[in-house]
Amino acid sequence: MGRNKYSADEIKQIAKLLRLKNASNRAGQKQVRHDLRTQFEFNISDFNEPGKAFGEEELHEAVRRGAIQILDDATIEAMKAKRARDKARDEAARQQEALDKGEQTDWQEALREWKEWENQNDTQK
Repeated sequence: MGRNKYSADEIKQIAKLLRLKNASNRAGQKQVRHDLRTQFEFNISDFNEPGKAFGEEELHEAVRRGAIQILDDATIEAMKAKRARDKARDEAARQQEALDKGEQTDWQEALREWKEWENQNDTQK
């Protein structure tokens, strides 16, 4: 599930992408959906009825019915920053758990050891 809170400017950009999606071929539509997910964390499936096309009109209808909230830019930026911190924390915890279970190599430790080895070999020459 993606976000459901956006700034007015983001809604305008999403609407523009939805217009582009509806005017594009299949490959173009796929690219637009990817852009919506990655740039805005906007998943069409969170707001549309299955089997129906989702365009600019449906976007504005989702805003009218309250499925999408429009907030001020400062609130959205604070929300994005918190989400980024949470993602980084969760990723660090996931990596630590994988290290603890022996499922993953600590690449930072391996890089440090490699640099030490290189430095030792450089000084021996």
